[in-house]
Amino acid sequence: MSIPAKPPASRRDARLNREIRLHLEARLDDGTVALSTFDDEPLVWRIGDGTVAPALESRLHDLSPGVETTIIAEGPDLFGPYDEANRHWMKRSDFPPHAEPTPGAVIYFTIPGGHETTGTVLAVDGERVQVDFNHPFCRQRLTLRLKLLTDPA
Repeated sequence: MSIPAKPPASRRDARLNREIRLHLEARLDDGTVALSTFDDEPLVWRIGDGTVAPALESRLHDLSPGVETTIIAEGPDLFGPYDEANRHWMKRSDFPPHAEPTPGAVIYFTIPGGHETTGTVLAVDGERVQVDFNHPFCRQRLTLRLKLLTDPA
């Protein structure tokens, strides 16, 4: 899938901060459902607030509310390319108290400004933990099933 060019600035600006309600399912190439809201509450966010990748947000203006759509997407198109510089060694004491750093675990971290980010634990070496802060799907091909519940126009 190639991500379309951004809409004109005036149209983009008019959509900023509009509330979006959307059901989303992300399926990996092997058929594993990595994320789904179809049997739960929909995702709710405001356009441009950083909750959803901008490349995915840019696709929403083509969708009609209530219609289920499937999109094949490459992870780098949605989340950017994999960047080795996003792999870091951290002190075990820097982890949230409830998080057990084991290889493969995805941990939520609160960063300055109060935003959350995820990191995938790659290795544990005593009191040091190697964490990959690239988006977990940035190297994956995804089949996205979407059902827009509100109109982002």
